[in-house]
Amino acid sequence: MSSRVAAVDCGTNSIRLLIADVVEGRLRDVHREMRIVTLGEGVDATGQFAPAALARTEIALSDYAAVMREHGVGKLRMVATSAARDAGNRDEFFAMTAHVLGTVVPGAVAEVISGTEEAALSFRGAVGELDPAAGPFVVVDLGGGSTEVVLGDSDGTVTASFSADIGCVRLTERCLHSDPPTAAEVDAARAVVCERLAEALAAVPVQRARTWVGVAGTFTTLAALALGLPEYDSERIHLSRNAVGDIVRVCDELIAMPRATRALLGPMHPGRVNVIGGGSIVVEELAREFAQRAGIDELVVSEHDILDGIALSV
Repeated sequence: MSSRVAAVDCGTNSIRLLIADVVEGRLRDVHREMRIVTLGEGVDATGQFAPAALARTEIALSDYAAVMREHGVGKLRMVATSAARDAGNRDEFFAMTAHVLGTVVPGAVAEVISGTEEAALSFRGAVGELDPAAGPFVVVDLGGGSTEVVLGDSDGTVTASFSADIGCVRLTERCLHSDPPTAAEVDAARAVVCERLAEALAAVPVQRARTWVGVAGTFTTLAALALGLPEYDSERIHLSRNAVGDIVRVCDELIAMPRATRALLGPMHPGRVNVIGGGSIVVEELAREFAQRAGIDELVVSEHDILDGIALSV
């Protein structure tokens, strides 16, 4: 027997939908979609959702609800992460999501999850297809407002996790104001990242890890560029193995690149143009730490992440 479920992941930068059939505990994809809505625009500075950001999110979610109805979804779960944890006017967001989701499943509501649960869901979604012999795994989910670092095994057991209060949108808004960013801005951003990651690495013994797995849009875009793809290709990106040196080279190029030049790159989603430099700084600092602490010189990039974990938890 199978059941058709939907998962919606609403982060600081993007909102994503997965519709899947769950068969014997595994997912069979029916539909995947992602849109950049930047719900967290300005939240770091103001502590509030901007009206325009809420409007963008409502439009995307309404379109997703229509797709869910079309595909006969019986159960759904929507989670909101970093931005919704921080915004003072989040009741407006939840009222809107309850109205839209209720058109699919009566009574359905969005929920804010903790950084700990976010890490566990990301880990479960990321490692399901990996060779158990390659564990333990350190999974990094780099979002717009936070970065989850999770250590665990192939059976989904999480040993330790930490949600660092830094992501590509938050770091860009805080430090990277010029186009391209100045050396002083990049140095300031690195200092912020190092401070936040120090907390994460004190809590998560990454030296035990054998394999580094990166999930979410910064990692998948970096992999596409490192692989030299002319356009974004999910099938080639998913479970690709990338030399860390190649990833760092791409990061260096993106950090120094004007936004107009980034926008011309085939795999680059328009919504990532402004913030990929901030994400690249986070990735570079992670690469340095993982090399020093665990001798890791390769990055596995997975298209499956918290969205899959949400679907499996429905």
